[in-house]
Amino acid sequence: MSGSFDEEAERRYRAPALDKGLDILERLATIEEGLTQIELAKSLNRSPNEIYRMLDRLVRRGYVLRSLTDRYTLSLKLFALGHQHPPLRRLVAQAVPVMRRFAEDAGQACHLAVYQRGLVAVVAQVDAPSYWSLALRAGAQLDPLESASGHVLLAFQAASVRASMLAECAAAPPGLEVRLDMICERGHAVRDSPEQRGVTMLAAPVLGTDGGAAAALACPYVAPRAGGASQERVVALLCAAGASLSLAPRNACSASAATASARSA
Repeated sequence: MSGSFDEEAERRYRAPALDKGLDILERLATIEEGLTQIELAKSLNRSPNEIYRMLDRLVRRGYVLRSLTDRYTLSLKLFALGHQHPPLRRLVAQAVPVMRRFAEDAGQACHLAVYQRGLVAVVAQVDAPSYWSLALRAGAQLDPLESASGHVLLAFQAASVRASMLAECAAAPPGLEVRLDMICERGHAVRDSPEQRGVTMLAAPVLGTDGGAAAALACPYVAPRAGGASQERVVALLCAAGASLSLAPRNACSASAATASARSA
């Protein structure tokens, strides 16, 4: 009896157009290099005409990207929407105690940043324990191409995700991909602050369950006159703090490294 009721409910409450759109998104999420319209239709056991209008709407709404070679890939819009959900608040709640310990041990301020639609957003910040502190305020927005946290968020991603993120940013400077691959191998980013002389921006990844950077833990390092932690010590503390918040071991660079090797071959 319950089986027939479930079948009746399934029949009555179907939303074919919505199902079609979700099928497209779920399929593209599993294909790193993207699919043409014909390949996508074939994989869904549909004709190209059946998915044309839905695919066009998904592109226009920013959920799917269309390349110059007419291949379709998933954009980061769902990722950005997900960061408006309680999991981001949970990440911040878990990160703040770790950030406070880092600030205490390093004698430096720190902040947590995430990628959002072509920008890096600072979502949490902790001051240095001393009476003097240099920090980025929560809510600040940074250029992913110019900030250490942005470089970390770009570096620790699968090749297709990194490409989608870069597509949402301004034109990438020459040699950026090589620098990102180096950051990925080194495990952290070190970059002179573009805004303030004498400040070195340090950043380490906080990895999600897929091995990609869900957030970046960053520190605007100011060298102490005497008695404070060295930059090398602060980098070690920052990487340890990022690792303690991560949900996966650092393995997101393999796809990017493979892509880099293919480019250089």
